[in-house]
Amino acid sequence: MTDRQLVVLAALTLLVGVGAGAFGAHGLKRVISPELIDVWQTAVLYQLVHGLGMLAVAALSARFGSGLLSNAGALMFAGVVIFSGSLYVLALTGTKWLGAITPIGGLAFIVAWAMVALAAYRSVQ
Repeated sequence: MTDRQLVVLAALTLLVGVGAGAFGAHGLKRVISPELIDVWQTAVLYQLVHGLGMLAVAALSARFGSGLLSNAGALMFAGVVIFSGSLYVLALTGTKWLGAITPIGGLAFIVAWAMVALAAYRSVQ
């Protein structure tokens, strides 16, 4: 994935995250339980944090020039889809078995950040 593609994907991730946050704050409060609103808000938080992370990774690519960074950005996006996506569906449907796949997205986030650290550590200054 190129830096440009990652920036576009990050911006779209953030756009959807802001929309999801607004929908949760204004559209869901009367429809789902407070516990499921908390689940929704967790999904939004992680989506927004990792959307910004994807932007940071794209910016750092110019400095560190590592394929690890490109892969880290893609892994962050996969984490958003799996982690936040499963929580969104759980909040909307109450389908509890989705909680079993949510940690896979969390693991993707952890591995992605480890890749960022490794890329910076390996860089030649």
